[in-house]
Amino acid sequence: MMAWFSGLLVGIVCGLIALTIILRKTRRNRLRVQRLLTRLRANRSVLSFRARRAERLAEVGTLTGGLAHEIKNPLSTVLLNLQLLQEDLDPNDPTYNRIVSRLGTVSREASRLRDILDDFLKYAGKIEIRREPVNLNQLLEELADFFAPQAQLNHVQLRLKPHDKPLIASVDPRLIKQAVLNLMINALQAMPSGGELILSASESHSSDLAAIIDVIDTGPGIPADQAQKIFQAYYSTKKGGTGLGLAMTQRIVEEHGGQIQVQSEPGKGSDFRIKLPMNSETK
Repeated sequence: MMAWFSGLLVGIVCGLIALTIILRKTRRNRLRVQRLLTRLRANRSVLSFRARRAERLAEVGTLTGGLAHEIKNPLSTVLLNLQLLQEDLDPNDPTYNRIVSRLGTVSREASRLRDILDDFLKYAGKIEIRREPVNLNQLLEELADFFAPQAQLNHVQLRLKPHDKPLIASVDPRLIKQAVLNLMINALQAMPSGGELILSASESHSSDLAAIIDVIDTGPGIPADQAQKIFQAYYSTKKGGTGLGLAMTQRIVEEHGGQIQVQSEPGKGSDFRIKLPMNSETK
């Protein structure tokens, strides 16, 4: 009888210990669930905020796009009348040269404003991507042929380094050409005294399958504090630049699901690298 009672007592103690462990685990799990729910609510709030912000930005983009169009129309009229006004001037008038000079200044500034509006409308507008299998080797070759005369005029040696086999990606060739051309123009402007411009195509060796386009220049390079800002809209270190070329390039690349990065060393040059996703069907 005593042995039976001792065994019962041991069983009760073990049961209580087991129950205590279960309760502790249950409490820990409950706390984990509560923390998870808190994070989910926070994430939902962040997502909701981002969604509302995206809607507001889209609305602002539509309004500013419409405003830009409304400004362009009278601006074109101004430019036309400036030209007509200059044609009506009498060359024998003693003030002719001074008036023509001032009209030229106004005309140039109006033209610059029109170009800024054009760039803004391209940047703020919706990008429609029409994908097709494209051999990036051939795309870069076409760009090199097109850009060669301008490079030669600026004493820049243009070199092409294609991939050793066809590099096929599903992209919009018109947009990718625009993105790379923006980088080439940017590189040319960075080398006013001449230099070397390299277009390179390769394939990523990492786990994700990607096509790589490098636009490399031997210009003065980009300081580290500026390299973090160069893709921001309206950020420009060049006099007269709109600051939308690199921002537009980044937008095109990201709309394709890709990435763009820059590696630069002051005094040696810069390497702008575009990474575009590939898949087994397009390889």
